[in-house]
Amino acid sequence: MQNTVESLKYFIPRKNIWRTRLILLLSFIMFDYTATLAFCSAPIFEGNIYARAFMETFGIGLGLTLFNIITTTPLYLIFSVDSHMIRLPPKIAKLTNPVVDGIFAWFIAGVRFNGATSWFWSAPPVARQVTGAALYLILILILIKR
Repeated sequence: MQNTVESLKYFIPRKNIWRTRLILLLSFIMFDYTATLAFCSAPIFEGNIYARAFMETFGIGLGLTLFNIITTTPLYLIFSVDSHMIRLPPKIAKLTNPVVDGIFAWFIAGVRFNGATSWFWSAPPVARQVTGAALYLILILILIKR
């Protein structure tokens, strides 16, 4: 029993910067998910071809849900394990944390914000993605108080 409990602890992120990043990124993912569910009337209107394929195969609601679970699970697992395993020295963390946050801001938060707002905001895609990335960076700076 002790072994099982000990190994299950890696599935719940520790209370540190990794948990904060995970919660913030999951909120961007949920924003994209709910906006797509609310505004997408047919799979053909979905811009992501992989999400569209799931929506065409399983229906809008179930297809979008399955797509998000499949794409978010690896992110969740990486964050959970990293929150327990990675402990960088302060000098290295000072250099790597902004780079990591920049990558997450552009490739996850920015892309998801772009996808969510594309339903109701007619700005160019790059402007929406930059806005999402900037919003993530502002929120992460406020939440982790560097």
